Amino acid sequence: MNEKVRSIPRPLVRLNQWFIFLSVIATWVTGQYLILTLPLVAGICGILFGFNPIMRIGKLFLRKHPSAYIPEDVDQQQFNQIIAITMLSLGIIGYAFDWTIVALTATGMVALASFVAILGFCVGCYIRFQWQQYKFRHSQRLPN
Repeated sequence: MNEKVRSIPRPLVRLNQWFIFLSVIATWVTGQYLILTLPLVAGICGILFGFNPIMRIGKLFLRKHPSAYIPEDVDQQQFNQIIAITMLSLGIIGYAFDWTIVALTATGMVALASFVAILGFCVGCYIRFQWQQYKFRHSQRLPN
């Protein structure tokens, strides 16, 4: 039972959250929706290849060893990143097709979720927890 717990130092998770939030704000201010491709591509790289360039650059600026920081669960962060990728993609599609309500709703949701996470409440964590609870309760009801 000596399996290593995979984690990400909290400052790198916060950096990624700030990057998403500020990218959405920059998109709203400038009207240049292709700015959203930056956090989208970084997130996709993180999910598919385990290499998020934003976090990798941020790692260069950590003052302590990564294990000295509060750890964030990799699986939870990947779940959150999938939600962010989905909303950023919907935002880009919305802007590209001039579907203003779709674009603003999707980008607003990802901006709000990232900002609230920066403040300390993880919406994605709550959603994942509720999903796991649902699956557990559902599995308990099945006949043997």
